[in-house]
Amino acid sequence: MEFMLDITINGPERKIGYQDPVLLTGSCFTEHIGNYLKELKFDILQNPNGILFDPYSVTNNLISYIENKKYTESDLFYLNELWQSWNHHSIFSNTDKDACLNAINESQNNAHHFLQRAKWLIITLGSSFSYRLIDGNIPVANCHRAPAQWFNKHLMTIEETHAALDACIHRIFKFNPGINIVFTVSPVRHIRDGVVENNRSKARLIECVHHLANKFSNIYYFPAYELVIDVLRDYRFYDIDMVHPNYPATEFVLQHFTGSYIDERSQLLMQEVKKIVIAKKHRAFQPATQAHRKFLQAHLEKAKELSDKYPFLDLAEEMQYFTKSME
Repeated sequence: MEFMLDITINGPERKIGYQDPVLLTGSCFTEHIGNYLKELKFDILQNPNGILFDPYSVTNNLISYIENKKYTESDLFYLNELWQSWNHHSIFSNTDKDACLNAINESQNNAHHFLQRAKWLIITLGSSFSYRLIDGNIPVANCHRAPAQWFNKHLMTIEETHAALDACIHRIFKFNPGINIVFTVSPVRHIRDGVVENNRSKARLIECVHHLANKFSNIYYFPAYELVIDVLRDYRFYDIDMVHPNYPATEFVLQHFTGSYIDERSQLLMQEVKKIVIAKKHRAFQPATQAHRKFLQAHLEKAKELSDKYPFLDLAEEMQYFTKSME
């Protein structure tokens, strides 16, 4: 007897390898994938502007990376004792205007050069709802707790979403002809919009990204949304807020992502790297014992061995930890 729907995931013929730079951008679920790849030592850059939710914010910022846009004081506003940018997450906000601009422009420059050499771009869209400043009808990526009456809430149409994504993709392929793009739709429910409205929002995103995946041979769709909503399909797999997928659900999605989008050689290496990463997280009850010292020495030697065999792996942090812990 089957208790779960099966799902077919059509991954690319040429999959992601350890030496492929991967840029990730989009909603908070982007960071689940990005943190997973980062911990296992893939070459990644994630969310250079911070978390983004709607298609306009994502495409606007990707184009700014292509152009290596330099932000100036006129791009900032002052609110709640902080200098902030409507195009950036609050992690860039600062009491010091110059510090805010420096952080933004440094991130812009890094994103420009990374996107130029990236082999993969993973875009996770969260919502079709876009917030627009009433003054000028300017879309914003983050409202920064500004008064609600400053904004109009706009549900982007399929035509608007497709136009924004299609135009952006053409710019990306011109800037970096060798890049591959993976779209996902976040399984995080935007319940503040309402249950019906959330489903309308997600449906528009899904329709648009499937159209693009059918149109371009190097654009793919990874069904993170369907894996949680239709395959797991149970509130057991959500956090206490009933909105965010919990740890088992996220791990389930990441397992499917690995199996469908990571090449076999890299999957084997991931298992070896994971042992080193887990060893670094281990906290011994008796750190002064010879047994623990042997544990540290064994993993230091393994990390050195992997670094020598695979020079593209950066295990310097782990090796430094094992060495210092034995002093």
